[in-house]
Parts: sequence; structure tokens; C-alpha cells
Amino acid sequence: LDANRFLPLPITFPHARLAGELPRHHEDPFDRMLVAQAQAETLTIVTHDAHLTAYGVPILWK
Repeated sequence: LDANRFLPLPITFPHARLAGELPRHHEDPFDRMLVAQAQAETLTIVTHDAHLTAYGVPILWK
């Protein structure tokens, strides 16, 4: 993590609440949590999972 300057992002109650309120475009709860964190923290998700584009979050590597 340090070599790439990545920082851990703990799951908070607001993240969990937002993940639970997201539409069920994607049934994977872990992916919905990533979307919720990206929305709450204004982050870009790095993924090849095209299903996440339905949430309107910035995605790198489509």
C-alpha cells in the first residue's frame, strides 16, 4: 500500500447505510459497499465490472 500511496478506507456507518439504500443494479454487497464509499468520499473505482457503471460513479479501467 505504501509504495503506491494507497490508504485504507474503513467502512463507516454512513457508508453501510448508503450501501443499503442503493438500487439493486448489482447483487454483490461488497461491490455496493465500494460504490457507497466512492459516492460518499468522492472517489474513483478501479474495476473491470461493467455493472457498476449503472451507479454513476467514476470508474477507471472499464
